[in-house]
Amino acid sequence: MQTKVLVIDDDEEIAHLVGRWLQRKGYEAITAKDGPEGLRLFYKERPDLVILDVMMPEMDGWDVCRRVREVSDVPVIMLTAKAEPTDKITGFDLGADDYVTKPFEFPELLARVGATLRRVEGVRDRGPLVFESGDLVVDFRNREVFLAGRNVRLSPKEYSILSMLLQNSGRVVTHEQILSHVWGPEYVGATGYVKLYIRYLREKLEKDPSHPKLIVTERGVGYRFAKAPASWDT
Repeated sequence: MQTKVLVIDDDEEIAHLVGRWLQRKGYEAITAKDGPEGLRLFYKERPDLVILDVMMPEMDGWDVCRRVREVSDVPVIMLTAKAEPTDKITGFDLGADDYVTKPFEFPELLARVGATLRRVEGVRDRGPLVFESGDLVVDFRNREVFLAGRNVRLSPKEYSILSMLLQNSGRVVTHEQILSHVWGPEYVGATGYVKLYIRYLREKLEKDPSHPKLIVTERGVGYRFAKAPASWDT
């Protein structure tokens, strides 16, 4: 079965060209000219990956990404002319997996599509089905996180980082390893992204985020997941 990619862009020429390049690579390409149509096709076609423009009429890419993330963890690549770091952080906060700035080269976009799909499949296919430590339970099969029996909602980026730390529990994972695995090798060096999302994780999982006991900083190197206490009440 072909991997299905949904392209949502109000520039019909770009959407058409991206679709043709995807088809040449063996993907099944579906295109939509705006956000509402893109969401209808997303619900109907159940694509394996979404390429999503930000600046669109009626419903912009941020809103589309937010709606997609309410029901699915399908990988999303934002495709946009907005290149400010704050815009990229907004996209990542909403659950985008990668960010390609216009103008772009089609071979680069295809390479990012392939790399994103491989990262997602690698996370799904590797490691134990369930991780338990103290009050923390992570169901890798269903991508669910529970703390003291309460479901904790994580963004795709937060989940990917936590999953990587858990699969290396007790060992140090470097900033570069996290960046390469979660964002892609081209982001190596951008340690600010990692620090920001580690803070988000601590706020959701730590009893006292200012004095973390689960996600421990190894100064100048990276982070390590430490064994959780038997109960948060102890």
